[in-house]
Amino acid sequence: MLRSLNSIVVLSLCAIICVSCGFLDLRPIGYSIEPDNPDSLLSDSHTPVILRFDTEMKKNDAEKILQVTSDTEVIDGDFSWSGNDLYFTPVPGWTAGVKYTLSLLGTMRSVDGRELRVERFISFYAINKNEPPLLEWNYPSYGASVGTGDVVFEFHFSCPMDRLTVESALTIESIGNKNFEWSDDDKKLRVTTDKAFTPWTSYRWNLKDSAKSADGVPLPKTYSGYFTTDMDQTLPRVVGVFPVLYSDGSWFPTGADIETRLAPGQGIAVEFNKPMGDNVLRSVRFEPSLTGRTELLSEKSIVYIFAKDPEPETTYTLIVSADTKDSEGLKTGVDYKINFIPDIPFLNVLSFFTDSEKEINDASSNTVLPVSIVPPNGELFFSIGFSLPFSTEEKQNTAMKITLVPFFPRTLKPVALQYVKWFSDDDLNMCWKDLEASNGEIPHYYKLTIPGGRNGINNGRGMYMKEDVVIYLEAVNEK
Repeated sequence: MLRSLNSIVVLSLCAIICVSCGFLDLRPIGYSIEPDNPDSLLSDSHTPVILRFDTEMKKNDAEKILQVTSDTEVIDGDFSWSGNDLYFTPVPGWTAGVKYTLSLLGTMRSVDGRELRVERFISFYAINKNEPPLLEWNYPSYGASVGTGDVVFEFHFSCPMDRLTVESALTIESIGNKNFEWSDDDKKLRVTTDKAFTPWTSYRWNLKDSAKSADGVPLPKTYSGYFTTDMDQTLPRVVGVFPVLYSDGSWFPTGADIETRLAPGQGIAVEFNKPMGDNVLRSVRFEPSLTGRTELLSEKSIVYIFAKDPEPETTYTLIVSADTKDSEGLKTGVDYKINFIPDIPFLNVLSFFTDSEKEINDASSNTVLPVSIVPPNGELFFSIGFSLPFSTEEKQNTAMKITLVPFFPRTLKPVALQYVKWFSDDDLNMCWKDLEASNGEIPHYYKLTIPGGRNGINNGRGMYMKEDVVIYLEAVNEK
């Protein structure tokens, strides 16, 4: 026993002598780690990892062998020293629920020349050790075929989520602004958009692993999926065009064909094979142009209401645009065209009758007609029979547009309208005075003009004469 004690003393003295003489120092370097136990829990997001030494170390050596990783990345951090203690603080901060691994692998040297070779791996957590959230269900499902109308995205999670991180982590291609609606204690998310989906198009979505649960634990992976708006394979098309009549607040089919039987005051209905979108109200045009408005009759049909009746004896083309979309956004793809001639007659003068029993049937311009003048005021009485009835409002306007003026000779004095009377809605009676009958030597002519065209007389329902009707009246003495 005494011999062993003496040996230890001798060896210790030799080691002291070697150090004092510049030989290798064999004393071990003491160190400790915080955290030191597997699966330890750091208190908050910036609690540092600490490596403590019992002697002054070469800082670069110690910093090079210290590394912290997670399952997905190497953690970026700042090194700092406090005496002989090395601190590693994560730049982004620790994330709750993530398992980190502290690695110490390599050789470190102290300032006095001693070496420490270390190989340590310590796992730890920060904030909490809760299980990561999972995306349990979503709609539309991966690769699903859906329609374009009222698509609502749904995401169901395994635990309450942090709204901001989830909403920031979710991207959906080409849908514009997203509207979020949370429910079930923030475990269910519904997403709507104010932008219409395009038919027959693939859309992709991505939920990054930066999304976190309410207690700060991120998703274990990035989720993604896609769906296609190709559920509806039927293209819209026009299946019928026909005249409709307005009665008792509704439009009813007349049963007539559109090509030749569109009557005054009627509209045109266009029927499709499926429910249509809003742009169907802007889909109809005419060549030549016609003014009016379009209203919905049903989800599959519209009616075009004319501001004024089409022109008589005119061929029109109704065109439904190739860009017309159904409720799913599918286009017809081709212009639909149909020609029609309105069954709308011109207004005509059917007869001209005077008290002298001179009558013209189917009156035409430049007719010459002898008429008797009643003395002493030079009165001329006549009636005009029209082919269509006149509205009450237009009767007075019509009388004021008809003119009677001296024609030959130029010395004839002006005449005046004495009275107007409508015997019926299509029979106008007039009396003019101050006409001069012929003296037997020089005939006296007066020009009666019933104006036509759009600016001429109008029956109040859009019908007018194609052209002026002019009758030359030869004034003769009453027999």
